[in-house]
Amino acid sequence: MSAAQPTMTSTTALDVASIRRDFPILEQRINGKPLVYLDNAASSQRPRAVIDAIRSYYETDHANVHRGVHTLSQRATDAYEGARDIVRNFINAGDTREIIFVRGTTEAINLVAQSYARPRLGPGDEILISALEHHANIVPWQLVCEHTGAALKVIPIDRHGEIQYEAFERLIGPRTKLLALAHVSNALGTIVPVDKFIARARELGVPVLLDGAQAVPHGPVDVRALDCDFYCFSAHKMCGPTGIGVLYGRRELLEEMPPWQGGGDMILTVSFEKTTYNQLPWKFEAGTPHISGAVGLAAAIRYLQSIGMERIARYERELLAYATERLQEVPGLKIIGTAAQKAAVISFTLEGIHPHDIGTILDTEGVAIRTGHHCAMPVMDFFQVPATARASLAFYNTFEEIDRLIAALERARSLLS
Repeated sequence: MSAAQPTMTSTTALDVASIRRDFPILEQRINGKPLVYLDNAASSQRPRAVIDAIRSYYETDHANVHRGVHTLSQRATDAYEGARDIVRNFINAGDTREIIFVRGTTEAINLVAQSYARPRLGPGDEILISALEHHANIVPWQLVCEHTGAALKVIPIDRHGEIQYEAFERLIGPRTKLLALAHVSNALGTIVPVDKFIARARELGVPVLLDGAQAVPHGPVDVRALDCDFYCFSAHKMCGPTGIGVLYGRRELLEEMPPWQGGGDMILTVSFEKTTYNQLPWKFEAGTPHISGAVGLAAAIRYLQSIGMERIARYERELLAYATERLQEVPGLKIIGTAAQKAAVISFTLEGIHPHDIGTILDTEGVAIRTGHHCAMPVMDFFQVPATARASLAFYNTFEEIDRLIAALERARSLLS
């Protein structure tokens, strides 16, 4: 018997029909069927407000920033630096100088790895991560360890996809120079109780970096309440454009860190004998920045705030609960990752059918999901699966779309099992 769609309360209800009209891409048909987009963990869709903001910038305000005295350059600079303050407010950073624009979460982590960690590490030192991490929070630390002689230590996970806190307590110690954790797992949806990990790291004086790419789209994030040292996220997973993201860092740490890249705008003076570097945040933003990306990110934040991050979080929890219940009705389907606290991400396998075949059949029904290892090969190895199918939900998805997913999975079973 199918689960009944939940009745939303007045405190959680979103006008999803109205919200969906803000997203032009959702109006199309795929293979003759209305599009059901359930690949939001890979990249979300953009509302008209973001598309219009980027178009307006290019139509009326485009020029290079910071160096021009003419009107267009001043407008572009105001928009770019205004976006920085919007980001600061969104994550409750204390100072706009703590907001560094980067290409995305991956570049943010690499910046910290090369500028913060590499100069401080040597043989015998350790970086601590978890077995839950995206490749972007594994490979940069491996590169640093190769160059410094430091060691990478990995906190194991359990069969629910949760980081084992007791193992963490055994691994962290006087040799630990940095703790780097996902706030939310992209592969499993696990919400990591990072406050516990940060509190212990604080007791030992260990700085903490959080990969927030999958957390920021799903609910409010307050970096000062988290008490982390670095926080990284990408615009394209939160209704913004591709190619831009944010590194938040404590000002005192950023001040100590050398520039990672050299070029224009990150300098004050240049001679062949010596270069003096610019102040924060521009010290880390070499070259012409992604100005339109910052404009689009600011528009995305304004759009999300107009709905309300708490309301988004509550609605997505309802979607997740309904999707989990419906998926468990499908014979032969196994959910991979059953943490007590999850974001709206569900990875699963279907007995006798390769995930890529599931994705192909679902696409014929207009249902878009992600299949593969989700840039988290160690997670797949732990669960002894080559890949999973992953349905990831956003606030513009509906309960009816979840029913479409279930119907498409039943068709895949009938064709391929």
